[in-house]
Amino acid sequence: MENNRYPFVNLALPYAYDALEPFIDETTMRLHHTRHLQTYIQNLNALLIDRPQLQKLTLQQLIIASQRYTEELGVPLLSNAGGVYNHRFFFDGLRPAPAREPRGSLASALTQRFGSFEGFRDAFKKAALSVFGSGYAFLVLGPKGLEIIKAPNQNSPVQLMLCPIIAIDVWEHAYYLKHYNMRSDYIDAWFNVADWDKAGENYDRCIQNRGYMR
Repeated sequence: MENNRYPFVNLALPYAYDALEPFIDETTMRLHHTRHLQTYIQNLNALLIDRPQLQKLTLQQLIIASQRYTEELGVPLLSNAGGVYNHRFFFDGLRPAPAREPRGSLASALTQRFGSFEGFRDAFKKAALSVFGSGYAFLVLGPKGLEIIKAPNQNSPVQLMLCPIIAIDVWEHAYYLKHYNMRSDYIDAWFNVADWDKAGENYDRCIQNRGYMR
């Protein structure tokens, strides 16, 4: 069930809340999914309930459409559609006991772009650490090839017509209960549960579609 149009529901995670222990704790995962993501879903549905023209759009289309509206509608539309899309994408990119490094075409592309997986890891961590306040770091594919971008708040690569491959959520609610203000420790922990097989599937789909949108 993809649930990519109104009305939106909070889809179950593909793993248990405690499955990512000890790297991401059960309480954080439960609250992140059932409180934070749920709130974005409720707010988005409330925003769309009296706007049938928007109800026909996918999450990606809603994010893009937000840029065509006045601030009164565009800002909450981006914040909530982006909040649903980004959280789902982030959760989808986690897995208990995953492969520790990418394989196949993504591994080759990362080596070509960053010199090695370690080179990518260092660059990705640096980007995630440098997000000011709340937001995400994304690995994306675009016209220039692989890029690491920062997305403040609930901004999304979709706005830029970039195809996301994997993401880390660096809002404090993603890590504060376990790591307090030590974002660096959380990023290191995230690399232990980042699903590189899923990222590889995303990369192959991005290459195939060449539309630079998930």
